[in-house]
Amino acid sequence: MDRFDAMRAFVRVVETGSFTKAAQTLQLGRTRVTERVQQLEAHLRVRLLNRTTRQVNLTAEGELYYPRAVYLLAELDAAEASLSTATDAPRGRLRIDVPSPFARLLLVPALPDFHARYPDIELQIGVSDREVDLIGDNVDCVIRGGEPIEQSLVARHIGDLRFGIHASAGYLERHGVPAHPRELEGPDHLTVGFLRPRTGRTRRFVMQRGEEQIDVRGRHVIAIDDGDAYLAAGLAGLGIICVPEYMAAAPAARGELVQLFDDWRIESMPMHVMFPPTRHVSQRLRVFIDWVTALMQA
Repeated sequence: MDRFDAMRAFVRVVETGSFTKAAQTLQLGRTRVTERVQQLEAHLRVRLLNRTTRQVNLTAEGELYYPRAVYLLAELDAAEASLSTATDAPRGRLRIDVPSPFARLLLVPALPDFHARYPDIELQIGVSDREVDLIGDNVDCVIRGGEPIEQSLVARHIGDLRFGIHASAGYLERHGVPAHPRELEGPDHLTVGFLRPRTGRTRRFVMQRGEEQIDVRGRHVIAIDDGDAYLAAGLAGLGIICVPEYMAAAPAARGELVQLFDDWRIESMPMHVMFPPTRHVSQRLRVFIDWVTALMQA
């Protein structure tokens, strides 16, 4: 028995809550993962997991052993990483998940620079606004906007997105130009709702002008949970939208979007890279975080 392989199997079963999911993330057969956990239990002469047909739970002994196993595996990864010299290039596969507008307009166009710097890193990029199970989906990190809600993840702040209120020229021809943000809640105007993935509620616009601060939800007949589709709805004249400046820049330059309420400031959105605390921060993940932070500051 390779003790560290057995410990990795045990830790991954605990993280995913399932032998099947653990096997998928480790790219092993379920039987092999089961054998490794059983061998570890036989070696320790204790039962670490209580198994039923529906769930896997830690025993009292497993509760004691799990954090020590996580620590030892992290120390092993760190020891192996420390053997690399400063001149060694980071290498290997990095799986990330990012929102679709961020990928399309910021991340992907800048990737030639990343690969010129780190040609031996293979990026696998999931593009979505959905909530990602980092352990179950075997994802190294996600980039998300807003204040971190998931306390079980480590969050590294990489920058802030500035927002603006925009409408298509066609929409403004039909409905007129609102003079005050409160008009967005009246009968003459529509907004496009943006659905928060976790709560299913629509995002509010928090706006400030001098000492005056207002919280506007807007009146909408369509709500969308994807950033690119949300922008498309605004361009189609379905309502007024609140989008990051980087998303509105090109359509505004072409005259397809018009910015409203220039004298109002909208609360910025912090952006974070998030990853599981039980994962060793590899050299490839570290350089990616540094690179995407610099990208956000550019």
